[in-house]
Amino acid sequence: MASYSQMTYAQRGRTHAHPLARELFALMERKRSNLSLAADVATKAELLALADRVGPYICVLKTHIDIIADFDADLVAQLQALGTKHDFMIFEDRKFADIGNTVKLQYGGGIYRIADWAHITNCHVVPGEGIIQGLAEVGAPKGRGLLLLAEMSSKGMLATGAYTDKNVEMAVRNDFVIGFIGSRRFTEERDLITMTPGVGLHASGDALGQQYRTPEAIITENGSDIIIVGRGIYGPGKDAVAEAKRYRDAGWAAYEARLPK
Repeated sequence: MASYSQMTYAQRGRTHAHPLARELFALMERKRSNLSLAADVATKAELLALADRVGPYICVLKTHIDIIADFDADLVAQLQALGTKHDFMIFEDRKFADIGNTVKLQYGGGIYRIADWAHITNCHVVPGEGIIQGLAEVGAPKGRGLLLLAEMSSKGMLATGAYTDKNVEMAVRNDFVIGFIGSRRFTEERDLITMTPGVGLHASGDALGQQYRTPEAIITENGSDIIIVGRGIYGPGKDAVAEAKRYRDAGWAAYEARLPK
């Protein structure tokens, strides 16, 4: 069988076993976008304004809800409304990393109630496979999906080698897992989506160890599926709409370039 990365998003959406993944692939095809916005802003007003401006050009809005200083339930309601208006999913980048019973409480309860509104979340598998099972008990009945942090984009990260391999093994045998955070396609045993942070139109880095790679390197060469971009779109002095369009177009062109001619 040909690599999943050689199939169109539409083809993968028609055959995928997970309903959320099917919906995501259809959304990407519909919007001709494989761009996720990393909305790392600190206030409700900033997050809503950014999501509304950039929403038409993205397939996924990635949030860190616990950095919002004035979080309230109305923020969630407005984010969901914007997702419907602009046709994007919400990915809460929570990076769960505790035992199964604890993450069940963190995911389903507390002040954020993440499972009620985030289509996608993610976790480290340091605690073992029980973390996946705990999250699945809460999220699967709600139709949610999970990404495993197989790699990260920061300099010196420890998610490499045997640890990354263990992520892949766990993902293959757990249906609640729809993919990975990482830099490449990891397996052909299941159609697992890879979302990649640290993407820039020009390869570079920052003072805190973030490393940037181009959409061509990530999508065309490495077989990843979705690029995650933050400050490259809305950083100081940037026109967020213009930059979102540039990244959307670059990501889609990189995707089309990898498909069989």
